[in-house]
Amino acid sequence: MIRNPSWVLRSYPSGMPPVGNWMLEDRPIPEATKGELLAKTLWLSVDPYMRGRISQAKNYAAGFGVGDLMSGGEVGEVITSESPDFKPGDIVVSDYFGWQPFTTIPASSAKLAAATDAPVEASLSFLGMPGLTAYFALLKTGDPKEGETVLISAASGGVGQIAGQIARIKGLDPVAVAGTDAKLEWCKQLGYRECVNHRTSADLVADVAAACPNGVDLFIDNTAGPIHNTAMLNLNTFGRVVVVGTVALADRFDQPDIGLRYLRKTLIARARIEGFLLDDHESEFETAKADLLSWYKQGLFETREDVIEGIEAVPYAFVRMMNGENSANS
Repeated sequence: MIRNPSWVLRSYPSGMPPVGNWMLEDRPIPEATKGELLAKTLWLSVDPYMRGRISQAKNYAAGFGVGDLMSGGEVGEVITSESPDFKPGDIVVSDYFGWQPFTTIPASSAKLAAATDAPVEASLSFLGMPGLTAYFALLKTGDPKEGETVLISAASGGVGQIAGQIARIKGLDPVAVAGTDAKLEWCKQLGYRECVNHRTSADLVADVAAACPNGVDLFIDNTAGPIHNTAMLNLNTFGRVVVVGTVALADRFDQPDIGLRYLRKTLIARARIEGFLLDDHESEFETAKADLLSWYKQGLFETREDVIEGIEAVPYAFVRMMNGENSANS
């Protein structure tokens, strides 16, 4: 039997997940049935939203049960096809790949990886979920006006690094918040005007105020937690907050989300706070991808991925990303 090492959920984490919450099993290579594809994993992405899927708390994406095979967004090569829409050798993208070398996926979930001047793994970065999230969270939900100051948390990550560059392209004033000087240096290379290190700051509210002397018009919130509180205290009248992610709460997803409340600030500023889910914009994906690819081909933006090789390393990459030890998405 050819080995097909597969990661399954061993237990639910009670805080920030350790690698021990998963177990590696040897499984046979599955066979595709009608309407399915057998595909070989080429690139696999681990992203912060997956923390919610290994929790028993209510979430916007279906969760995993103990003993379930882990799955996520991947690029793979079709080995056998039981669908007239695909043939062996096709390179496809799907959110239903397992954390394993060979997976059967519903053909209905797969899309051909577009032949572009970008590398194929871009389907998981700026032409995939992170890039589309940055595009729509900033330009649609955020509804920015030229010249406005945009504060972005997790600014060097998969979403943040793209959102900051789109802000620059669109004539906005991007300001980064990240957790290491190396990440902030990368943000400066991408065109962020100013950067704040939230881990070393002695007074985050004051440091963000200094970095945003005209206040914050739009906050792209990839983290929640203390950075969210800081943004609220610097928010301008009619400011907007787009809640994209809550990774700062990842060690307590199963607990009530209780903390500081800025209802008076929200009232006085007439602020708008809106949650963001990418699926709400599915009808516009192709338009967004065309814009993103055009900017990439013009050399107007670049991305950096954090790459670890081998299926055995997947949960280690996930934990590393959740702890902020990566440079971008993994």
